[in-house]
Amino acid sequence: MPNRKKIVLTGASGTIAGLVLPALRERYDLVPLDIRGENRHGEKIPDIQIADLSADDRDAYRTHFAGADAIVHMAFVGSPNPQQGFKPELANVAMAYNVYQTALEEDIGRVVVASSNHAADYYEPLILDGAYDTVDPDGRALSDNYYGWAKEAYEHLGFVFAVGKVQGRPLPNVQIRIGGPRETDVERCAPGDLTCVRRALGAYISQRDLSQLVIKSIEAEDIRDERGVPFQIFYGISGNDHAFWSIVNARKVIGYTPEDNSAIRFADQIAAHMRASQGDAS
Repeated sequence: MPNRKKIVLTGASGTIAGLVLPALRERYDLVPLDIRGENRHGEKIPDIQIADLSADDRDAYRTHFAGADAIVHMAFVGSPNPQQGFKPELANVAMAYNVYQTALEEDIGRVVVASSNHAADYYEPLILDGAYDTVDPDGRALSDNYYGWAKEAYEHLGFVFAVGKVQGRPLPNVQIRIGGPRETDVERCAPGDLTCVRRALGAYISQRDLSQLVIKSIEAEDIRDERGVPFQIFYGISGNDHAFWSIVNARKVIGYTPEDNSAIRFADQIAAHMRASQGDAS
């Protein structure tokens, strides 16, 4: 197909990248990068290129980025565990810098970064306790763990690059605070645990909605904020009735129109939990 964009997908053998990889491969000339060639199931990723983006020598992997239109950065050092220590997470921040800087040096038009809801997870217990109603992506990001702190740092570093004062020109970038991209969170809740169920329903994002959000973040013509900075933070959730993170800006800026709603997707399981909460085990 003519005029297909060249997109670099980092962390291509990871779980989250695996959810969007089919849609990206169908739509773009995709360059999948990772430090390993197989996913967690041992399946080979077709055409994957091996590259360690945590290395300070950007010339070692620069060739993979040459001529790209955008980067989708999903690479990660370690495991997505809030208990992961400072040093591994510092390595993740340094890798994000390498990606931003390489994008700038190679004149790549946009970077879309897999941030996480954990960038502001300090607020989540407050929401579940009724002290907060929603979290807006424009509010102050606060986390109480190193994993979330690193995601905050990705975002703040992205803003530095988007302003362009230090680097000499802006690097447009989008940060997606991915919620719960799993089909199993509701069923993992103990019978009748409605707090757990609410969290699972509010955070849910389907595979097709995540793919749409990434694609529209790549392709939206203008992502500038009200001050003209080409930078956005979007929450990565479906159109959930139980949402406690705002996706208003994603709808407005890039035309995100989620197709799924956890209240519909998990209606039978919700009903079973409601019955259990009322003492009905049937």
